[in-house]
Amino acid sequence: MMNTAPNVTIIPAKIQTAENRDKYHQLRVAAYCRVSTEQEEQQNSYQVQIAYYADLINRKKEWTLAGIFADEGISGTQTKKRTEFNRMIRMCRNKKIDLVITKSISRFARNTVDCLEYVRQLKDLGIGVIFEKENINTLTMTSEFMIALYGSFAQAESESISKNVSWGKEKAYRNGKVPFQYKHLLGYKKGADGKPEIVPDEAETVRVIYDLFLDGFSMTDIANKLTLSGRKTAHGNTEWHREIVRSILRNEKYAGDALMQKTFTVDCITHKVMKNNGERPMYLVTDHHSPIVDRDTFNRVQQELARRNSKRKISDKTITEQGKYSSKYALSELLICGSCGTPYRRQIWNSNGNRYAVWRCISRLEHGKRYCTNSPTLKETVLEKAILNAVNEYFSCRDEIAEILKANIGSVLEYQGQDEIISIENRLKEIDRSRNDLIGLIASGGCDEDKLDGEFAKLYQEEQSLKEQKEDLKEKMRLSADTQEKIDSAMDMIKNESLKLEFFDNVIIRKLVECIKVISKTELLIIFKGGIEVQAEMK
Repeated sequence: MMNTAPNVTIIPAKIQTAENRDKYHQLRVAAYCRVSTEQEEQQNSYQVQIAYYADLINRKKEWTLAGIFADEGISGTQTKKRTEFNRMIRMCRNKKIDLVITKSISRFARNTVDCLEYVRQLKDLGIGVIFEKENINTLTMTSEFMIALYGSFAQAESESISKNVSWGKEKAYRNGKVPFQYKHLLGYKKGADGKPEIVPDEAETVRVIYDLFLDGFSMTDIANKLTLSGRKTAHGNTEWHREIVRSILRNEKYAGDALMQKTFTVDCITHKVMKNNGERPMYLVTDHHSPIVDRDTFNRVQQELARRNSKRKISDKTITEQGKYSSKYALSELLICGSCGTPYRRQIWNSNGNRYAVWRCISRLEHGKRYCTNSPTLKETVLEKAILNAVNEYFSCRDEIAEILKANIGSVLEYQGQDEIISIENRLKEIDRSRNDLIGLIASGGCDEDKLDGEFAKLYQEEQSLKEQKEDLKEKMRLSADTQEKIDSAMDMIKNESLKLEFFDNVIIRKLVECIKVISKTELLIIFKGGIEVQAEMK
């Protein structure tokens, strides 16, 4: 015993906890239970736990029921989504609960850090937690070490379960099983056979988005058009944003494919999801379901996305190195200085109170003649007129194009297999002659028939094989009436349809023109898609 001064009396410490309250004061006891999944057998366990704790608390005279708090179908690795658990903690802080009882540490939390944090908080409030399975009362002196130990076991179990789930998912991916989130996917619904089924109205919206993007519209412009037209998103809203448009343009499911494991969960405790940039394998299932857009359209959209995203700055006034795509004027993408290769930019000039648009080389505009000594300023009206004339001149060659196209189609159809058929027919004649020669040899007694059976068999097999090849080639050469009708219709359209442009249209120019080089103040070189070049004069 510690020595004290004669006039000092030691008064023993008495910690006010739920265990040493007045014996006539009933403890307000709360029970917490949880099941991890929403499966039927787990739901039964959930109901059994509630009934068990209600009976346990009510049977003890010194206890009074403060509430049963139960979360169902919720993971224990994080507490923020466990509404009942959080409500119980709030009641503890408000001094409405004296003791908490739960089945095990793994039911209370599968995260060691969370488990210890909440146990310490409750202990500071004089509230104990009883873990039945581990036979631990957190108010005893040695319990924290055991809680940490059992908590780490529970956390390790969660991590093991998470790994098993991830393994199961990857195995399903390797087997080509595709999980579809129809709630967030415009254009598809779950069909009667369990496979994705196209929703016609929604699919039309998807096709409109792809067509507008290839016509040169920006994602913001497309979103605005869809909002004004009242088209609905996957969630039934009529307000569109560029992020929604972007996700639709990038989604390979619209081409009939499915790319899986685009994202992954970093760990089972934080539940943080990251984009998969190669840290995990990805699984691509091609031709998994019916496409909404054809593969060629989808691939062209991906190329255009890459082109717009890879634009580099063309002006020293740009703060970042990343250039910005402009959908307002087609010439912003097409008009190039023939002297230095820098794009042209649109500007508004004022002259004698009149405002008009001009196009100028960006390098000349920002640096004068330092890097570009000979780049003319072009009036927009004159420039557009010259381009229109060149486009109409390009269209005026449609009769020649039709004749060339028709001749090419005819030559392909005529050529296809014709040479092979002739060669086969010649060989069949040779086989027939060889067989007659063998028959003549046998008839003259020059050779025994039995010795030539192998030769006859070889000739017969070759003959049958060549006849099959000949029929296949003839079948391929036969055009169906429908195909021929489509070809004739296309020829008539090219030959008879009036294709003359009356006014400058940004969408049509983008579709037709690859590049426009400014050669001089009066001369342009227009390069059409397909490589055809046309000289244009500006007057």
